[in-house]
Amino acid sequence: MESCTENRDRRIIIAVDGFSSCGKSTFAKAIASRLGYIFIDTGAMYRAVTLYALEHGAIRSGIVDNDLTVSLLDDICITFRFNPQRGASDIYVNGDLVEGKIRTIEISNCVSAVSSIREVREKLVAMQQEMGRNRGVVMDGRDIGTVVFPDAELKIFMTADPEVRARRRYAELQAKGDGVPFEEVLANVVQRDRADMTRAISPLRQAPDAVVLDNSHMSVEEQMAWFEREFARVQQSLRR
Repeated sequence: MESCTENRDRRIIIAVDGFSSCGKSTFAKAIASRLGYIFIDTGAMYRAVTLYALEHGAIRSGIVDNDLTVSLLDDICITFRFNPQRGASDIYVNGDLVEGKIRTIEISNCVSAVSSIREVREKLVAMQQEMGRNRGVVMDGRDIGTVVFPDAELKIFMTADPEVRARRRYAELQAKGDGVPFEEVLANVVQRDRADMTRAISPLRQAPDAVVLDNSHMSVEEQMAWFEREFARVQQSLRR
């Protein structure tokens, strides 16, 4: 990837937003690896808060107690540690590894409700902005280009057909031994889309200056080639 290597000294913020199960994290991790940038999985951060709320009684029968969740925030310390075996960073809550625990369908069903709580978003947005203040980061989520880093030099909005996304998510869960039916996964994808786009606080939306990547029928190689072109375009504009 010569174009990226040649311009590594021009460190920028790359915001990757979009719908659930679009492969945002995989895409963002690959970008960060090629550029030598830091990758920050903001979705994992919201899932970590959801897990902590669930384990501490703030979520019962799928219903989130907003006040109790907010009262827990000061007790939550989220950190990332690089895992050389995975070639990526694992997420920890108060020193405990939770990478595997946050990827279940139970967490997926509750994370939109937790992430819609104003105090939760304020706490995590502040953490994310601090993580990216020196630039040279790739951050993926729902509101990176609109709220967290509206001044990001490159904003990417990812989308894909809901059924395609559900099949990707279903395959991941099956590989982990989770026997959840495909219909439940598809229903979760559709429900999360609706919840993410209609919440009052930082709803999912495409930034006006974002470029759209619909990867419904794109290979990893095709997505990386697309990114190379967009990255080169931004770098060229910065040299003007």
